[in-house]
Amino acid sequence: MTNIEITDSAVDYLGKLLAKQDCEGIGIRVFVSDPGTPSAETCIAYCRPGEEKEDDEVIELDGFNAYIEKRSLPFLEEAKVDFAEDRMGGQLTIRAPNSRLPRVSDDSPLEDKINYVLHSEINPGLAAHGGMVSLEDLTDDVAVLRFGGGCQGCGMVDVTLKHGVEKTLLEKVPELKGIRDATDHTDTTNAYM
Repeated sequence: MTNIEITDSAVDYLGKLLAKQDCEGIGIRVFVSDPGTPSAETCIAYCRPGEEKEDDEVIELDGFNAYIEKRSLPFLEEAKVDFAEDRMGGQLTIRAPNSRLPRVSDDSPLEDKINYVLHSEINPGLAAHGGMVSLEDLTDDVAVLRFGGGCQGCGMVDVTLKHGVEKTLLEKVPELKGIRDATDHTDTTNAYM
């Protein structure tokens, strides 16, 4: 079970919103889009009857249910949904400190482990040259990576890939079988030279 807190004020506010939907049994769905990446965003959406997923974690609240997407569970650890009234009406806030860099464990999905290493260990070093790398796809336990910023078109990218990125990923994520670069390095517009 995830450690997500939905405050009483948020439950009250969400309950009032749901009551206006004129749909018996409507709830909310909580998930993280682009989890484990710098562009991760924590979202709350309406969840009409029949839209819930079999593997959702269900939190029963006062008058409605919150359906937590299974894939998002590790990214929602220690998350908090709150509502604070102000003179303009109020604001619903969602704080999810692990949405961009979740806690990974031995049983975490391979994609999460790769993203964790990329964003916590590899990208900080590449950022010094204006570069970054992201996971584009995972096929047969081979990570397909895309370089961006100063790394795209850089003459040293092969060295960076083989002796930096690939070495680090294979060492930190032993179940990974290989790395492939999907970047078009003929575009040298932002290359670090």
